[in-house]
Amino acid sequence: MLDWTDRHCRYFHRLLSRHALLYSEMVTTGALIHGDRTRHLDYNAAESPLALQLGGSEPADLAKCARWAQDWGYGEVNLNCGCPSERVQRGAFGACLMREPALVAEGVKAMRDAVSIPVTVKHRIGIDKEESYDFVRDFVGVISLAGCSTFIVHARNAWLKGLNPKDNRSVPPLRYEAVYRLKQDFPALEFVINGGITQTDQIEQHLQHVDGVMLGREAYHNPWWLSEWDRRFFADVGQAGLTRESVEQQMVAYMAEQAERFGIPWPTIARHMLGLRHGLPGARRWRQVWSDHHLRALPPGQVMALAHGLAA
Repeated sequence: MLDWTDRHCRYFHRLLSRHALLYSEMVTTGALIHGDRTRHLDYNAAESPLALQLGGSEPADLAKCARWAQDWGYGEVNLNCGCPSERVQRGAFGACLMREPALVAEGVKAMRDAVSIPVTVKHRIGIDKEESYDFVRDFVGVISLAGCSTFIVHARNAWLKGLNPKDNRSVPPLRYEAVYRLKQDFPALEFVINGGITQTDQIEQHLQHVDGVMLGREAYHNPWWLSEWDRRFFADVGQAGLTRESVEQQMVAYMAEQAERFGIPWPTIARHMLGLRHGLPGARRWRQVWSDHHLRALPPGQVMALAHGLAA
């Protein structure tokens, strides 16, 4: 979800669900240590509960970044051992780390020794075309001994050669049963399943076998789906009267505030809400207005009026 789940996206998603745990886009330890730390770590308090996802493999660097995450107020640090991109592999982290469980365990222990917030791991169920369950079972076993108790599992292998990241989200077959089996073999650990989930009934089915469900691109492209989660999964009916229009109005106010305080143009923010009217009549024309950079000089409230005038 790199370049997708930035702070503006997370602010938008928090308007739709008060309780779903939100994750940052993956930030590398190098970016935090040598780059603009504030830009990478700052967020709006309204986004919480919020987890920082880290990419890295050097235990000392991971510990340093975990301390910064805790100091910044994040509620969880998540180590990415699932990204299959070649660029990430060249940095010796992401899915290729599944081949080095001892190193991952060392990194997890270093982070746990450095912070009091939860340290979690996101990973795949295997590497390349080897589909032995023993591989992922042993990986989880080694990492759990280092103190990790929550695993977020994308239920596909990561093919490190021959597939780009996009194809790695669809070509390797989904094997949900492998994640269910992990929960059976490690009942004291928490397992969150991820991959290919697009319907509420699928979430409910998975929750009969595992502890949680992570959604990525479907939640991004069809964000209104999030608006039913608080009622369905968190027993909170407080947002029962929420409408797409009220969410859009809140985003317009946010865009205006971000422009005034930080000089951020509204298209930088509006791109994250283009799926808000997914499936509705006039949605295409509404998206066209909100993605029209020729209108960037207009205030967002005026753009909203144009969008609804054209979508009517």
